[in-house]
Amino acid sequence: MYSIVNTATIFGIDSKLISVEADISEGMPVFEMVGYLSSEVKEAKERVRAALKNEGYALPIKRITVNLSPASIRKTGAGFDLPIAVAILSAVGIVDVDNLNNICLIGEIGLDGKIQPVNGVLSMVMEAKKNNIGIVIVPDENLMEARLVPGVISIGAKRLKDVIDIINEGRFESTPIEMAEIKGNGQNNYDFSMINGQKALRRACEVSISGMHNLLMVGPPGAGKSMIAKCIPSILPPMDPEEQMELSKIYSVSGLFDERLGLIKNRPFRNPHHTISAQGLVGGGLVPHPGEISLAHGGVLFLDELTEFNKATLEILRQPLEDKKVNISRSAGSFTFPADFVLVAAMNPCSCGYYPDLNRCHCTRASIQRYMSKISQPLLDRIDICVEAPTLQFKHIAIKDKNESSEVIRNRVCSAHEIQRQRYKDFGFFYNSQIPSNLIDRFCKLSPEDAEYMEEMYDRYSLTARTYHKVLKVARTIADMDGSLDIQRIHLQEALLYRGLDKKYWEEM
Repeated sequence: MYSIVNTATIFGIDSKLISVEADISEGMPVFEMVGYLSSEVKEAKERVRAALKNEGYALPIKRITVNLSPASIRKTGAGFDLPIAVAILSAVGIVDVDNLNNICLIGEIGLDGKIQPVNGVLSMVMEAKKNNIGIVIVPDENLMEARLVPGVISIGAKRLKDVIDIINEGRFESTPIEMAEIKGNGQNNYDFSMINGQKALRRACEVSISGMHNLLMVGPPGAGKSMIAKCIPSILPPMDPEEQMELSKIYSVSGLFDERLGLIKNRPFRNPHHTISAQGLVGGGLVPHPGEISLAHGGVLFLDELTEFNKATLEILRQPLEDKKVNISRSAGSFTFPADFVLVAAMNPCSCGYYPDLNRCHCTRASIQRYMSKISQPLLDRIDICVEAPTLQFKHIAIKDKNESSEVIRNRVCSAHEIQRQRYKDFGFFYNSQIPSNLIDRFCKLSPEDAEYMEEMYDRYSLTARTYHKVLKVARTIADMDGSLDIQRIHLQEALLYRGLDKKYWEEM
């Protein structure tokens, strides 16, 4: 007696289709499971044995062998319980084998036969659709998440007995479900209209998001760096459906997805504490899971108090900032997680926070040098815009004038993004910050006079090849914001100003 059932397992943020084979033969009564299984999958046989007994189904006193194929993929998670139980019941003739061909089963089973929710259902249903499987049966609590994938009949079940009845009776129809009445989807409570003063910083934020450039803010405590960073999500452009699906898949695999709200519609803003480990930041584990940089995919990763992060942890960001993805290799395989985010960082200029105001700063030159050296030059080179956040004067704090709102700024950002999308639609990227080196001369072309000017600035600012290209990319963004087809001298000058802090805070130390 033999049967086979379809299911899926998480592999990175994607999924792999798995075949659960069950064979019942004569021999010593034993329940064996094979197929490169993790400990939680091996434990499934005890959960399945108890669930079948409590649902009124007795296992035959024969040799039961369950194989999860292909054996080259490591199986993790508790979502194999349901397909294993159904495969065994099918092998003994309780479940109709003919109705299993076009079905994918996902779910954990409790000892009482109740089906428990699992993570990553969105990714697994997408994989089932990709393999032309038209019906998925999932835990009832995961049903709304499964139905976010169009073109697949998703059915929810509360107990193992319900699944058996659905399959045997062929009741493969989607029943209506009530969506929760929850307004908003992580709406941001911060707005640039709340920010008084700091015009240069507001401008730098707009330039940063208009071209999706990395941003570093340096200034004393209380200058408003953190508050301004929290306002940035309010000027981020909307995501298209493809971006929403990809981000939702990442959060589903991580167990952070709220299916009641539908697909994630707002770009993420992640703000990890400076005590975070390297694994928590970039992802990892025996079977790697996404880290903060992947959870910030398509949005903003804000690192407050940048110099308080472990230096080795920060250095790991160098490769993802360039490649927009992170590759993690483990014994279970090689995994690639998307990490296309805008890095926004804030830091004090010294230990006490008040350098270069020598009336308030009492740090020695050596201590300032040690403090600033926590940020390496290679990491600094990957930050496009460095801007100073000066101490606010009382007249700025008490100002009663109406500040420009985030909605107005966001409209300008969206216009700049549309210009870039049209320009790069045939080149596989979307923003100025992503222009590859071999296309710099094409999209950031300078007049002969401006080329000579940049040659002079190259030596004056001690630029590297990378930082020179970043200056040109930022200038291209500023030109787009001005509606200019060509990069003008004034655009280059503003872009160079955003490299001035390198010289002030790092090179002069």
